Amino acid sequence: MAASNVKEEGSFDGIVTYHLRDINVELVEEWQHAFSEYSDSVKISQGDIFNDAPAADAIVSPANSFGFMDGGIDWIYSKYFGWQMQNRLQNVIREDYHGELPVGQAIIIPAYDPSIQIPDIEPDYNEGVAIKYLISAPTMRVPAIVSNTVNAYLAFRAVILAVKKHNSSKTLPYIRSVLVPGLGTTVGKMPKKRCAFQMLQAYETFEKSKHKFRTHPDSLCVVDDDDYKMSS
Repeated sequence: MAASNVKEEGSFDGIVTYHLRDINVELVEEWQHAFSEYSDSVKISQGDIFNDAPAADAIVSPANSFGFMDGGIDWIYSKYFGWQMQNRLQNVIREDYHGELPVGQAIIIPAYDPSIQIPDIEPDYNEGVAIKYLISAPTMRVPAIVSNTVNAYLAFRAVILAVKKHNSSKTLPYIRSVLVPGLGTTVGKMPKKRCAFQMLQAYETFEKSKHKFRTHPDSLCVVDDDDYKMSS
């Protein structure tokens, strides 16, 4: 990943704004209900991921484990950013992850080839602000039904932790805002309410330091019961 020698200018209070956005009205309504307590840091809207969408530093790809971006919303990303994004993502997956990025992990790469200067890009979408980073967070190994899994939780968990790690760097520009579509709700056919619930659990656990039983479980039975509640 390309890095500058110093952090970008401007203060950062450490609070990342997550913009949850999808064209599916039912999913948006479930998000609104689930995240109602966190409206200061989780913004929810309905519509196209680019057109009339909010500006953001990074965008999440709910990809497969092999970095192919030729289907679903990833195909939209490829049309917008060009196939250079898929090529660079797959290079990182092959070089750093032995060809496969498992569900539950995420990687962050620049949205554009490092040779392109971001200030030179004037996009028509996202309030005219160029998206700087792609966060690849698989919701499935290959295209498959994931309705009875905890994959939305695992993917959003991976996103949150990857952003935290990125922001802890002494050189990389901060990621202050992230644009997130539905996770596993189209090809994966995860019920919208279940997706929203799982994403909420990830957010509360790893952004709000709640639900300590997930990070420090007293027994396997505790997390087994949690897995059942999230996936059914």
